[in-house]
Amino acid sequence: MNRNRPLKNATPVARLVRTFQEFARLEASGGILLIGCMVMALAWANSPWTGSYFHLWHTDPTFGVAGSHLSKSLHFWINDGLMALFFLLVGLEIKRETLVGELASFRKAALPIAAALGGMIVPAVFYLLFNRGGPGAAGWGIPMATDIAFALGVLALLGDRAPMSLKVFLAALAIADDIGAVLVIAFFYTAQISWISLGVGGLIFAALIAANRTGLRHPLIYIVLGIGLWIAFLQSGIHATVAGVLLAITIPARQKLNSESPMLRFEHALLPWNKYLIMPVFALANAGVVLGGGAARSLVDPISLGVICGLVLGKPIGIVLFSWLATRCGIATMLDGISWRQIVGVGLLGGIGFTMSLFIANLAFGDAPALETAKVAILAASVLAGAVGTVVLRIRVRSSLA
Repeated sequence: MNRNRPLKNATPVARLVRTFQEFARLEASGGILLIGCMVMALAWANSPWTGSYFHLWHTDPTFGVAGSHLSKSLHFWINDGLMALFFLLVGLEIKRETLVGELASFRKAALPIAAALGGMIVPAVFYLLFNRGGPGAAGWGIPMATDIAFALGVLALLGDRAPMSLKVFLAALAIADDIGAVLVIAFFYTAQISWISLGVGGLIFAALIAANRTGLRHPLIYIVLGIGLWIAFLQSGIHATVAGVLLAITIPARQKLNSESPMLRFEHALLPWNKYLIMPVFALANAGVVLGGGAARSLVDPISLGVICGLVLGKPIGIVLFSWLATRCGIATMLDGISWRQIVGVGLLGGIGFTMSLFIANLAFGDAPALETAKVAILAASVLAGAVGTVVLRIRVRSSLA
C-alpha cells in the first residue's frame, strides 16, 4: 500500500486500518515514553534531590478571575485536571470502538469483552483473598486495570513479528477494560455526594446531549460546556475525571461531506497531547517512590501481595479462562492468526496496570501510607508482567518461525 496515499481517497476498510495503525503507533511510542518517565521519577525520588521531587508536586498554583480563585496542589491539577482530558480520550476511543471498531458488533466484541471481564473479576478476587476485611480492602480495584499505552509499548518490542490481529485484540481488550474501570471509579470510589452540584452537572450534560441532537458541531460549544461539567463534578463528590467520559459520549460522531466528524477531530487533537504530555507527566508525578529497605519489606504486605498476585496471576488467568469459556460456549470465536499461547502472553501484558492502577490507588488510599505500598507493588507487578509477557510472546514467535 502506498503510505502517502491521501486518507480521504482510501476505501472505508483502508481508512479503518490506517486509523488503527496510527492509534497503535501513538500508543506504542507513548508507552515507551511512559517507561522513561517512570524510570526518571524513581531515579529522582531516590536521588540526593528527593526533597525537591516531593515538594514540586505539592506546590499550590492558583487560578482565578474577578476575585474568585481556585488554589490546589500541582498534584491535584495533574490527577484531576489533566487526567480528565485522558478520560475524555478514553471515552472517545470507547465511542469509536462501539460505533465502527472491534466492539461494534456482538460477534466482534464478545471475545475482548469476555477477556476484559475475566481480567477484572479474577484480579479483584485475588486482591481480596489477601485484604478482605483488612485496612487495605479499599484497594480491590487497583489490579483490575490495564495500561493500554504501556502494554502496546511492550508489544511493540516484537515489531512486525506480532500479528496485527494480536494488537487489535489487546487494544480492544484494554478499551473494554477501561469501560469497567470508569464504572468502578464512578460507583465505588466516590466521596460524599453533593446533590446540588450533581444536579448542575446533570443539566450541563443534558445541554450537551441537546447540542448533539440539534446538530451543533463547533468544538468551542463542547469545550465550554465540558469545562462546566468538569467543575460541577469536581464539586459533586463524584470524581471529576468521569466528566471527561460523559463529555465524549455527547461529541457528534457523524461525518459530513469531505469533513472529519467532531469526534475524530477531538480524538486526533488529543492523542499526541495525551501520549506525549499528559500520561508522561502523570507518571512523573505519581511513580516516584523511595526504594529502600522499607520498600523491600512492603512487598510482603497484604496490599502488595494482593496487587502483585492480582496483576501478575489474576490478569492472565482471568483473561485466558473467560476467553476459553466464551469460545467454548460459542459466544465468541478466536481471531484469525492468534493462538492460545499468544492469548496467555497478552493476558500477562494485561497485568501492566501502571497508569490506571496508580490512579485508582490514589482514589483508594489518598495520602495514607498504604498508597506508597500500593505504588511499589504496582511498579513491581507491571515490570514483572511486562517482562514475562514479552518472553512468552517471543517464545511463540520463535517457535512459529522454526
